[in-house]
This record gives sequence, structure tokens and C-alpha cells, in this order.
Amino acid sequence: MLIRDRLATGKPSISFEFFPPKSDEAAALLERTIAELSELKPSFVSVTYGAGGSTREKTLEVVSRIRQHTGIEAMAHLTCTGATREEIGGVVERLVAAGVTNILALRGDPPKGEATFTAVAGGFRYANELVSFIRERLGAGYSLGGAAYPEKHVECASPALDMENLKRKVDTGVDFLITQLFFDNRFYWAFCERARKAGIAVPIVPGIMPITNAARIERFGATLPAQLAVELEKRREDPQAVQQLGIAHATGQCMDLLRGGAPGIHFITMNRSTATKDIFAELRVAGLAG
Repeated sequence: MLIRDRLATGKPSISFEFFPPKSDEAAALLERTIAELSELKPSFVSVTYGAGGSTREKTLEVVSRIRQHTGIEAMAHLTCTGATREEIGGVVERLVAAGVTNILALRGDPPKGEATFTAVAGGFRYANELVSFIRERLGAGYSLGGAAYPEKHVECASPALDMENLKRKVDTGVDFLITQLFFDNRFYWAFCERARKAGIAVPIVPGIMPITNAARIERFGATLPAQLAVELEKRREDPQAVQQLGIAHATGQCMDLLRGGAPGIHFITMNRSTATKDIFAELRVAGLAG
């Protein structure tokens, strides 16, 4: 199934993001999470690609296993980081051989320990170059996604320039966009309005990550609404209270987004199922999820 076709049905899409495990314990946790969330029958799931391509083999392994053993459509993330054009071409060929028909094409973060992104010799500098490369190789029979940043990309000088870059990326062959996480829906709605005015017509799926850890969430750099920040600070030393607050806030976000016409929700799960399952249950009760 091509994700662009699923989004074109008009029925809200509910999807999950996982990351490749780095230990046997983490692998066992991911297996349990996939099994539990598979019961919710998501539209698709995605598997991230580590900084510098550090999880390349694991990403391929997890994507293949999900498709083969759960029957759920799995999308592979693919980045430009630390790889030449030829190496990326090889990864694309392996994805095709594994039956993967959906790819999220990203520039990627700098390798660990480096502050800025630098393309390797013979590699790609920007996501639009990667999108163009994949589209030329695979043609229209594959669905390509891209990233969008409601609060602008951290390295971009202005929202206007960020939107120009996004338009260029979409024009090279992106079928849909998934946003970076945000906690204030006003950023998403304003971003969508600016994107439509810029001529970007593809679906823009909001990325939502329930807060389950106060310290972790601050590292992402997304703006917290003032009242949420106050309530989070009150609960900082109580992990269970933090999670309850995070689930309640994310549930409210998702309801507002779906009722407002967002094409779906892409949950950033951090390889854990509890928060996502709780939110999904509330969406189902509200008639916003199948």
C-alpha cells in the first residue's frame, strides 16, 4: 500500500514511529511494543534511521520484519548523512528488494559529536536532492514522504526561507509531509496556512509525541504552551504524574487536530506503547479513530 493512496481516502490516518534498538533488552521492548500497537491496526508505521546512518542495517531489519510478520505497512526513513550517492542507491535497492514501497526522505542530523551537517564527498547536501535521486530511480510507483517543521528548522534563518526550502523539496517528488513534534496546535494550523499559500498541496500529517519524561522533552526544543510548562514543572519529580499530564495534553491536541481536518496523526512512540494506546482509546471513544 502506498501511503499517499491511504491519505487520499480522506479517512484519518493513525500511524506510529519506532526507532531501531541498540541492545537485546531494547529489542525485546520494541517487539512487545510492536505487538501491542499492531492490535490497533495503524495505517502504517515508520522506522527511523540513526544519526550518520548508524542504524542502517537495523532499520532495514525492523522494517522488513514488521512487513513480513504483522502485515502492517512499514515505511523506512532514509537520510543523506554519512553516505555517498552510490551507498544510498544500494540502500534503496535493498528496500525495494524487501518490498518496501514507502520511504521518508530526510537530510538527517549531523553525526554524534558534530554540531553542523556536512555532506560527504559524493553525497547529498539537502533532502530535496535525496528526494530527486530516489524519484528518478524508482519512478511514480513508490510513495515518498518528507519532513516539515511548524516552528521552522532549527538551522534555518527564517520561516520564509524554511518554507521556500520545503516547497523545493515537495516539487522534486514528495507525496506527503510529516511534521516535527509540537505541543501547541497553533503552530501547526499557522504552518499549514502558510504552506497552502506557498502552493504546497500535499497532505501534512502532524507528528505528536506524548510527554512521558520532563527532561527528555526539553531536549527537543519545541515550544511548550505556558500553562503546560507550569504544570509540567509542578510534576517534574513525579514520573507518573508527568506521564498523566503528557497523555492528557496529547489527547487534547489530537482531538483538536482531527476535528479541525488534519489528515491523521503520526505518533512518535519512543518504542513504548502505553501512552499511545491510552490516547488511541480516547480517540476511538470520540469517534476519531477506527
